[in-house]
Amino acid sequence: MKSLSTMRLKLFAISYLILILVMFLLPFFTAEGYSIIRNTTSQLGAQKTPNAWIMNITFALIGLSSIYAGWGHYEGYWFQKIMLIIFGLSLALCAIYSHAPVNTAISFSIREDEYHSLFASTTGFGFTVLAVSTAFTKETKSEMILPISIGIIATLLSLLMFKIEMFAGIWQRMIFIFSFGWMIYEFRNN
Repeated sequence: MKSLSTMRLKLFAISYLILILVMFLLPFFTAEGYSIIRNTTSQLGAQKTPNAWIMNITFALIGLSSIYAGWGHYEGYWFQKIMLIIFGLSLALCAIYSHAPVNTAISFSIREDEYHSLFASTTGFGFTVLAVSTAFTKETKSEMILPISIGIIATLLSLLMFKIEMFAGIWQRMIFIFSFGWMIYEFRNN
């Protein structure tokens, strides 16, 4: 059973590495005017955007692998498993329903963009609730600090995306780095 957990964690860690590479390399091969500082990863996977399929496959891979890796970790904790599924599936659905393109003069499906926004919001909500609720699976107060802190950090960085939009790309990349990094750290104890 330990080897299955190790394999699941390795798959998740590889997905995380792919996400990091795609977040920082794909901007050089995408829509004209895309800024790694200003534009989000959702805009890398946007409708009618060059090489969007790469970001969208990455969203699906990291979302589904997070469920696969975390499932055994939350054994006996049904609420956390539900939140893990909501988080992972919502992220995977962001791959199916794409954001509006960076250049909004290009025709695009408003409905698809609305669905993407819904699933992106659900992803953020699901992650925050998962992180904070993970604290309640811990035995000591000191062990509760990290998951609660990650939930707060993800929420604050999400707020910054809307308050200081000119750095939305940086804020979102930080959310992904901290969130998935924490999940790997958390799941390693299976």
